[in-house]
Amino acid sequence: MNLTKLETKIKLRFSNPDSLLNAFVHRSYLNEHKDFLLGSNERLEFLGDACLELVVSEYLYQHFPEEAEGFLTNLRSALVNTESLAETAKFLGLGEYLLLSKGEEDGGGRQSRYLLANTFEALLGACYLETGLDKCREFVERFLLPKLELIIENNLYRDAKSRFQELTQEVLSVTPQYKIIETWGPDHEKHFKAGVFVNEKNVGEGEGNSKQKAEVEAAQDALEKWEGDM
Repeated sequence: MNLTKLETKIKLRFSNPDSLLNAFVHRSYLNEHKDFLLGSNERLEFLGDACLELVVSEYLYQHFPEEAEGFLTNLRSALVNTESLAETAKFLGLGEYLLLSKGEEDGGGRQSRYLLANTFEALLGACYLETGLDKCREFVERFLLPKLELIIENNLYRDAKSRFQELTQEVLSVTPQYKIIETWGPDHEKHFKAGVFVNEKNVGEGEGNSKQKAEVEAAQDALEKWEGDM
């Protein structure tokens, strides 16, 4: 796989090409390629998630000195949620580099917002290992932080769970319920899939490395589906 075009786009050359390639190895690929020498990108995703939270938190802390913690937390959540990261991953063309099983490929894995968001984080983790936090900061400031103006302008920073609950209570007079419907990975790298249910109907799903994050993503998914049906 030739990743030179991507390196040019993100303005970063990797001394070890395998370090970059590893960011695109989905765990399903390994099931069909037992002799593949690299592991999945989940460890890099774990590292990239931590880098992303630190870089974005630092930026918000410095650029919004008068704002309270809650506001900064909501801004960060809006910047780093699955939809935002997947959109950025699509812009970078990350889906074309993914190594997937045939099943994931046939199921539209290259367009999956969850896989794309996870790959963005894995790429950031690879960047950190290659060059350190300064280059990660440049990467995030170039490709992700420009969204901040639009998020504030359109009040997209409000917590998705709160917005969805307000919507269902106002329109349907019911409170949504959240359930964890799948978990995987070792204890130190656990992943969760959550569903949000309205009148026992699953209306949205989300994934994350914590139950709370998965529930927020499920609420965001439900909001997008709701708006799409209007």
